[in-house]
Amino acid sequence: MKNLVKFCAIAIFVFASCKTGSLEKETVKKEQQEIVAFDSFGDKITNDAVITSSEMLAKFNTLKVGDTLNVKFASNIKEVCTKKGCWMKLPLNDAEETMVTFKDYGFFMPLDAKDREVIVEGKAFVKETSVAELQHYAEDAGKTKEEIAQITVPKKEFAFEANGVLMKK
Repeated sequence: MKNLVKFCAIAIFVFASCKTGSLEKETVKKEQQEIVAFDSFGDKITNDAVITSSEMLAKFNTLKVGDTLNVKFASNIKEVCTKKGCWMKLPLNDAEETMVTFKDYGFFMPLDAKDREVIVEGKAFVKETSVAELQHYAEDAGKTKEEIAQITVPKKEFAFEANGVLMKK
């Protein structure tokens, strides 16, 4: 009988210990989850249902000049307008990027936003950019007069008009 009582006491102790350990593990996991904070620009958007930049490139490759697609994707800022923050370039892979402008010229990005992670929501489209516009963007980016003068042909580009942006703090 004494052995049965000891066995029951040990079993209850072990069960309670396992339960506590499990709760402690869950608490630690919750504490380890990163809380992501964002600065918001333009329309309020959420960070759910976001596709990757490589998935965005695949979608761009299905579009023709004049087509549009409403989408939300994430990338890092490669370049931002150095005068006002009125546009930014986001890489889609090592060779391709998209030029992002802001709906109705209604908001701007911080001038020091380069390399920050962003989520953009809006319209993706393919366009042909004129020489004059390419030269204007190069001037905004702080390119030299010689570099600007070398722009002599229009360029087919992946473009994006964002109605909202989330930038990771």
